[in-house]
Amino acid sequence: MPVATLRIWEQRYQAVRPSTAASGHRLYSPADVERATLLRRLTAQGHAIGLLASLETQQMREMMRAPEVSQANWVEAHLQSSIKIVVVGQSLASRVQRLFYLKPFGLKVQLVGVFNNLAASISAKASAQSDDQTADMLILEAGSLQTGIHKELIEAQGAWRASSAAVFYRFSSAVARAELTNAGVAVLSEPSDDNSLRQWLATLQKNDAQHNKAADVRHSTPPVSVGLNEQPVSPPLFDDVALTQFAGLSTTVACECPSHLAELLLQVSAFEKYSSECANRSAADARLHAYLQHVAGSARMLFEKALEQVAIAEGLPLPPASNPVSN
Repeated sequence: MPVATLRIWEQRYQAVRPSTAASGHRLYSPADVERATLLRRLTAQGHAIGLLASLETQQMREMMRAPEVSQANWVEAHLQSSIKIVVVGQSLASRVQRLFYLKPFGLKVQLVGVFNNLAASISAKASAQSDDQTADMLILEAGSLQTGIHKELIEAQGAWRASSAAVFYRFSSAVARAELTNAGVAVLSEPSDDNSLRQWLATLQKNDAQHNKAADVRHSTPPVSVGLNEQPVSPPLFDDVALTQFAGLSTTVACECPSHLAELLLQVSAFEKYSSECANRSAADARLHAYLQHVAGSARMLFEKALEQVAIAEGLPLPPASNPVSN
């Protein structure tokens, strides 16, 4: 394989990610070598590097074991659910419509919004009368990528409550691509043909479906399903100064439960305050932080009761209440 080809796959598509020695030479592990070999063989079969770059090595092994299955059929066999997308870029929106409406690909795509720029997409969502319309994915078409664009893109993604975001670009600096990749955004240099674009979109849909499935599993656990209004949370009973003084009191027992309880209360109270002040990128963020604040507040109330019981049992003076409660 020409070195130049390998460099392009690494720098433009992030298809391989070798480590670098102090001398500057790239170091390929056995796993890197296998991945590069699979990429080489599959591209020789006609598969687009834009599709392969985002696949796991195991997925490429499966493609190699079934070489008679065409690229389109392989993706179609794995993707059947519909996807709602917001496209920022008129040219890309036209290509998507042509690909998925005039030439069905086994994928159901719904364009819920097409905008000229990210600011317009954010403004349109903010002024919408209904908050129900959301998207599964937001895709930005950019002639050139500049550093800092990831911030506005993440803001637009949050506004539409999209679970994933992607960028389709022509020219870019390595720094701008790294910012997007680190923010969890899929990045692809503009393919020269529609088939490569279609395969890339199909792969994005597959990754988005896997992300949503994992989120569904996490959200089905009891802690996330707890309602915020099941138990009212009262303000902190003790302030930091009182708790710090209480933690320093001597105790007649061998363990240091009073001190540990006071320290735990300090930490839980700090996290409760932190959750209330966290920046929110979207309505989903606000709900999550409200939930975390509620959980921390409920835990604080339990620790406050525990501290009172330990203080009584050990004959220690309770710290002065910062929020006296009348009985």
